[in-house]
Amino acid sequence: MRTPTLAELPPEHDHWLEIDTQKQLLRCWQGRGLQFECAVSTGEAGVGQLEGSGQTPQGWHYIRAAVGNGLPDNAVFRGRRWTGEVFSAQLADTFPDRDWILTRILWLCGLETGKNRGGHVDTQRRYIYLHGTPPDQPMGVPASHGCIRLRNDDLLTVFQFALPGTPVWLHGGNAYVPSCDNFDTPY
Repeated sequence: MRTPTLAELPPEHDHWLEIDTQKQLLRCWQGRGLQFECAVSTGEAGVGQLEGSGQTPQGWHYIRAAVGNGLPDNAVFRGRRWTGEVFSAQLADTFPDRDWILTRILWLCGLETGKNRGGHVDTQRRYIYLHGTPPDQPMGVPASHGCIRLRNDDLLTVFQFALPGTPVWLHGGNAYVPSCDNFDTPY
C-alpha cells in the first residue's frame, strides 16, 4: 500500500471515494468517472475533527486498513475484531445499546496534518470507519457516532472497489475538490 500525497488528489485515473456529509452520499470514482453511488449516515453531532466529539471528520483521508474480508454478512465487530457473532434481531434485542459495526470495516487515516492527522484531530486514532449497520438504521440522515454507516450490500461493493491506500474525500457539500483545478462533481 502506498500512502497518497495531497498534491496528487484526486487521482486522474485511479479509484477514490467522495463522501458528501451534507447530501449523505458516498460516491466511488475512477478518475473523473462515477462508478457507484449510495446513501450513507454520518455523525449525528455534525462534522468536526476533535477527538471525542462524535462528529464526522472532513478533508482528505485514505483507507488505512480493510477488515473482515471473507467473513459472513452481518459479522459483528468490536475493537476491529470479529466477535464470532452474526447480527440478528435476537442479538439486537439482547444488546439494545450496542453501536453495531457489521460486515466489514474500512478504517480511515487523515492526510492533512493539524486538520485530520495528529494531535486531538487524528481520524485514525478516533477510530473513524466506513462500516455496515443493521437494516433498521436510517440512511440519508446523520445518525452515527462519527463513523460513516452503509447498508451491508453497499459496503460490500465499496469494500471491493476501495482497497487500502485508496484516497477518501469527506466534505460538507462543497462541489469543488480543493486540490484539483477545474474539477466539479456532476451533482
